Amino acid sequence: MTRLIRFLSLLPLPLLHNLGALLGWLAYVCSPTYRRHLNENAAFAGVSGRGRRLAVAAEAGKGILELPKIWLRPLNETVARVVRVSGWELVEKAWHGDNSKHGILFLTPHLGCFEITAQYYASRRPITVLYRPPKLAWVRPLVEGRRSANLNLAAADLGGVRTLMKALKRGEAIGMLPDQVPGKGEGVWAPFFGHPAYSMSLAARLAESGATVLLAYAERLAYGAGYHLKLRPLTAPLSGTLDERVGQINRELEKLILECPEQYLWGYNRYKVPAGAMPPDCLS
Repeated sequence: MTRLIRFLSLLPLPLLHNLGALLGWLAYVCSPTYRRHLNENAAFAGVSGRGRRLAVAAEAGKGILELPKIWLRPLNETVARVVRVSGWELVEKAWHGDNSKHGILFLTPHLGCFEITAQYYASRRPITVLYRPPKLAWVRPLVEGRRSANLNLAAADLGGVRTLMKALKRGEAIGMLPDQVPGKGEGVWAPFFGHPAYSMSLAARLAESGATVLLAYAERLAYGAGYHLKLRPLTAPLSGTLDERVGQINRELEKLILECPEQYLWGYNRYKVPAGAMPPDCLS
């Protein structure tokens, strides 16, 4: 399997995206569970109609087959695929402004090519990214191979949280997927597109450090033309209780996702109840 992944990394991006679209459609047709999750979750955001949902499935397949190129090709080659950047002035302001000593917290949902955002930043300055070690042992070396002088990985455990906090104290950047379902005790229930979702509280807690919080995603351009990296500030500073701040982050993510809804990973089981956690209807 590793040989296949390495072979895929050598193929042109347009070909990978075409093959990925076919893979996504095949998964949508052949997997009732995947199709149900995608249809239900997309409907919450108003993404309806067979055509749009097939587009969602195609983009998910593209996201899978582009990973070998993101993981295994040289950093300068990967970064060169970001052909347009919007909002980079926000990063430079965070570097040079009064808040620079507190670092940057990048929130990147499962939208577009979320793997390339940290790579792009790492080509300029250090960043530490929170990640969950893959369940498949053969995948782990490929994922961890992304490490470089400026790109560090922090496992999603207590030690990893400490690593993130140390990076912020050094005035560096950290990144995470704020829409990933956390484990029991690591999140709170908060609305996400109008439905209760067990949501990560870590981002809201780390924002208390004074770090500049930026939303980021890389839109996948048509015909394998590359990626458009987009950076957004929060519409308002995080405030209130922890639950309120988590809810505010979810609302910010909703706005970001609706900029490019077909490229969100709607097939991800975002509304599941983590093992051992109380369902939201038991908390009222």
